Amino acid sequence: MMMAAAAVLALASCNNAAPKMDEQPATAEKASTDGLKIAYVEVDSLMSQYEFCKDFTLTLQKKSNNARNTLTQKGQQLQSAAENFQQKLQNNGFSSREQAESQQAAIQRQQQGLQELQARLENELASETEKYNKALRDSLMHFLNAYNADKHYDLILTKQGDNILYAAQRFDITKDVINGLNKRYKPAVKKDEKKAEKK
Repeated sequence: MMMAAAAVLALASCNNAAPKMDEQPATAEKASTDGLKIAYVEVDSLMSQYEFCKDFTLTLQKKSNNARNTLTQKGQQLQSAAENFQQKLQNNGFSSREQAESQQAAIQRQQQGLQELQARLENELASETEKYNKALRDSLMHFLNAYNADKHYDLILTKQGDNILYAAQRFDITKDVINGLNKRYKPAVKKDEKKAEKK
């Protein structure tokens, strides 16, 4: 402990006596930090206020609801067929063993068809989500390239939840980005609207 204290004292006295060699690098570091322009965009605000996100979220929600309704309906049909088969089997309602086996095989095919339908609908939804994420990323990157032409930021970060623990408000460009993206966004005209325009 005494040795450590002595070493600290010796370093302090050397620093007082000798020229401070670390002053220049510290000044250079400060200059480079001061010259670095950083900004961030709040992802939650972007998702809730960018019209493209709102439109696509609504589209995905509709597709998800339609898929769920279709699967529910098919599931109920399968359950009803299985219950009827079981009831008929218990009441000796089949004229032959072959007839029972044939109906059981039909129910198994129905079940397999439902599983395949579920997998296909899930894949379609995942594909749509991936397509949306790519379109959002491309849209944002194209906008930021144009936006940054005169802003000259060195770094633009995304802020979501606590992934940035602290950031001064002056670095927040979310409103600028959302306003700019919404000005650029041209919603796809629906086919029905196009037909109405032609009429």
